[in-house]
Amino acid sequence: MMRLLLIADKDTNTREQVAEMFAADEYQVITAESVDVVLHDILKKNARVILLGSEFDDLSAGKLIPLLKKCNKHLTIILVTDEESLPLIRKFRKEGIFYHALKPVNRRDREELRQVVRCAFENSSERRWSTTISENRS
Repeated sequence: MMRLLLIADKDTNTREQVAEMFAADEYQVITAESVDVVLHDILKKNARVILLGSEFDDLSAGKLIPLLKKCNKHLTIILVTDEESLPLIRKFRKEGIFYHALKPVNRRDREELRQVVRCAFENSSERRWSTTISENRS
């Protein structure tokens, strides 16, 4: 079963590099150039994990994250930025991101991102399974 990974970043080069990095793995990778594409894939509930840049389609991640979570509460958001501001990261975590990663610049960064995505899919599957069980018991 292919796992759909959505990559949304303002920077075309970053989008393409990250997509290339995951295309060889067991993921179906979709790169989004607009919020419309992101919302479409999330509302259809095909996308379970999204790699989101700090700014996308003229909107900041701070504005997008709550919107994305309202569209699909099970969505796992991995924020990928150049920023290391602890107060900002805390704010994003309160809004429901799964993980904050710095944009990958070397092999070690890329491996960290691979592990986080793998963990996000595992976590996403467990959450959906437990939600389905509890909904069936009601």
